[in-house]
Amino acid sequence: MSFKQPSFQERTALAAKVKKAALDQFLAKPAVDASVLAAQVEAEKAKEAALLKKREEKLAARALEKAQKEERRAAAAAAAVAAPAKSDEEQKRIRDAKYAARKMRLGKR
Repeated sequence: MSFKQPSFQERTALAAKVKKAALDQFLAKPAVDASVLAAQVEAEKAKEAALLKKREEKLAARALEKAQKEERRAAAAAAAVAAPAKSDEEQKRIRDAKYAARKMRLGKR
């Protein structure tokens, strides 16, 4: 009662039979309808157009945000130039107030 392995001829015949079955199954598929294919192509084009529009809107929003940020920086720089210079004592008081506020926020009294 031992297992007998199939011979080479049996294996090649089985492989040919499986290949023929796969080919028959492939050939049995109906051809793609041209109207269905055209509808799929149109849907894909519409999807690509929507993605392109979304990407362009996102880039425009980024450019607008960047321009606004640059305007704010320029305004801050202009305000810093126009503002009178603070004395050393005033700068020290401001720095000390910031330090004290940070310590209170962190709970280090």
